[in-house]
Amino acid sequence: MSRYFLFLCVNFVLLSTCQAQTAKIISQVKIDTEEETSLAGIDIFEITYWSDGLKIEAFAAMPKKEGKYPAIIFNRGGNRDFGALSLYGGNSTYPIIRGFAPLAKEGYVVIGCNYRGGGKSEGEDEFGGKDINDVLNLIEVLAEMPKADAAKIGMYGWSRGGMMTYLALTKTDKIKAAAVGGAPSDKTIIDRPNMETGVYAELIPNYWENKEVELKKRSAVFWADKFPKEVPLLIMHGNADWRVKSTHSLKLALELEQHRIPYRLKIFEGADHGIRQYRPEVNEEVISWFNRFLKKGESLPNMAFHGN
Repeated sequence: MSRYFLFLCVNFVLLSTCQAQTAKIISQVKIDTEEETSLAGIDIFEITYWSDGLKIEAFAAMPKKEGKYPAIIFNRGGNRDFGALSLYGGNSTYPIIRGFAPLAKEGYVVIGCNYRGGGKSEGEDEFGGKDINDVLNLIEVLAEMPKADAAKIGMYGWSRGGMMTYLALTKTDKIKAAAVGGAPSDKTIIDRPNMETGVYAELIPNYWENKEVELKKRSAVFWADKFPKEVPLLIMHGNADWRVKSTHSLKLALELEQHRIPYRLKIFEGADHGIRQYRPEVNEEVISWFNRFLKKGESLPNMAFHGN
C-alpha cells in the first residue's frame, strides 16, 4: 500500500521575501488515504506556511463533503522531533490519523503544526517562547481555507500542547472554546531533573540566567487572571500520570475558580499521561465540549454564585 502518495493541490507564488511573509500558506499537499477505510469521508493535507519568516509544517484533516465547518487547532506535545506530528506515528511521533480523524469525522476542520525546530519546520524550538506564534498564525491559515469557518475556532492541546493552549488563550480573542489533557500549569516545580537539563536548559533562551522568570512565563497558575472569561475550558488529567502530575490541573482549577473563569475539570482515576485507559471517554468528552460551544453556540455557563 502506498502510504505517502502525494500530489500538489495549491502552490502560492511568493511575491516578496521570506521575512515579509506572515501566516500565508506556501503549499498545500493532499495525502492519498483512499485505502484507509478508517478515514472514509476525510481529506488529509500537509501544509507549509510562514510564521515569523520561517517555513512551518502543519497537517489538516477535514470532511470531504463541501461546506463550512468549525475549526479546531490541535497543539501537539513534546519538543523538537519528540512528539512531532506525522501521518501514522512511530519513532516517538504523534499520529494525526488517530488524533485528528475522530474530530474531522464529527464535522470539524482540524489543523495542527510542528512548532519551529520540529518535523520539517524551520527555526529553533523555545518551548513556549516565540514558537507560540506558530500556533497563533494557524488562525490566519484557517482564514485561507475555504472549508474552515474562521469565526468558530476551538483549541485542543495535550501535555506541552496544553501549555501552548494556555499561552494562546491570553494572546488572542479568536478562540471560542478550549480543551487540554495532561497539561502542565506550574513549570517552577522541577520534579523531573532530566526535563530541566535536557529540555528547558537547551531550549529556553537564557534559561540559567533567568530561570524563575522564564518558567513563570510558561506557568498558567501565575497568570490565570489573564484567561478570557468568554472561553470555556475543559481540563482532563490522569491521576497516575508521572510525566505531568495531576496536581498541575488541580492547582490551576483553584486559580480559575478564584477568577471565575468557566472550566470543567475531569480527573481520570488510574490513568496515565495520555489517559489511554479511557480514550473513548476522552474523545467523547472533547467532541461533546466542542459541539456545545462551537457547533451549537451554547451560551456560556453562569459563573456568578447563584441558586437556592
